[in-house]
Amino acid sequence: MCAVYVWVEQFRGQAVPVSWEALGKGREIADALGAELAALVFGQDVEALAQEAIRRGADRVLLADDPTLADYRLEPYAALLTRLVQETRPQVVLAGATGRGRELLAASAADTDSPLLADVLALAIQGNALKATRSVYGGKLLVEVEAAGGTQFATLRSRAFKPLEVDAGRQGEITRIRPVLAEGDIPTRVEGFAEASSEVNLTDAAVIVSGGRAVGSADGFAPIRELAAVLGAAVGASRAAVDAGYIPYAHQVGQTGKVVSPDLYIACGISGAIQHQAGMRTAKVIVAINKDPEAPIFKLAHYGIVGDMFQVLPALTAEFRRRLGK
Repeated sequence: MCAVYVWVEQFRGQAVPVSWEALGKGREIADALGAELAALVFGQDVEALAQEAIRRGADRVLLADDPTLADYRLEPYAALLTRLVQETRPQVVLAGATGRGRELLAASAADTDSPLLADVLALAIQGNALKATRSVYGGKLLVEVEAAGGTQFATLRSRAFKPLEVDAGRQGEITRIRPVLAEGDIPTRVEGFAEASSEVNLTDAAVIVSGGRAVGSADGFAPIRELAAVLGAAVGASRAAVDAGYIPYAHQVGQTGKVVSPDLYIACGISGAIQHQAGMRTAKVIVAINKDPEAPIFKLAHYGIVGDMFQVLPALTAEFRRRLGK
């Protein structure tokens, strides 16, 4: 069967945004192959999500709606995906490069002895082979990798691809499938969920304003937060600022923090150590503000402002507020 599968990750019936990005890329690859695009929707009471997948580009949805799949658990999800791959032999299987997406596709790729391209930034089909671009050495280099033969798996980095526009009139087919494992055969249980103490969502943010050691204190983040509020942005930080206790770890961007790909990244008082660059170098536009004209961040930035961030940020905030009418 020549088909492209995209796993739609969901939590309580709501899709994780990177899933729609993966579905958009899946549509492009399916069209290049002349293949069917099928969305994989696993969960409980998720038929509305299946309908949404069709409106977002899927030709067909393989819907497994069952209490055993209500919460993500690797065992029942991987067993089901593996059986689908073994029985139908799709050419490509895609998912977002989230913790769950990485785990699920790695498990199924191993079970089916298939190649896996992980955390890709660009993806295309050439002939019958998937070709991808990945970052290596902490984001310092980009490499091209290829998977060929059999079913080819790939996980896609968040915000590296664009979702399709919703087509309210689009029609497609929903095929219901049964889970592989009964509840008694699943060794894990989900007892509940706890709310994260932080509301920071750097991974999905379109704009991030980050501060470094130069902020000097927790209060030093005030002008950064003001600019972020005007831009509707998330607040990020370098490891130096986190280690100094100026801001919680949830805000850390870098090799030991979050890897982000926003449309706009504003680095304030961040020197630009390679560990920090590894977390934000794929941002579409990078603006650096630093008093040191020799700071490494300027080599990566698209736009640079040499100056004191405590003078520059209030001026930027006032101008953005005027232009945006806020």
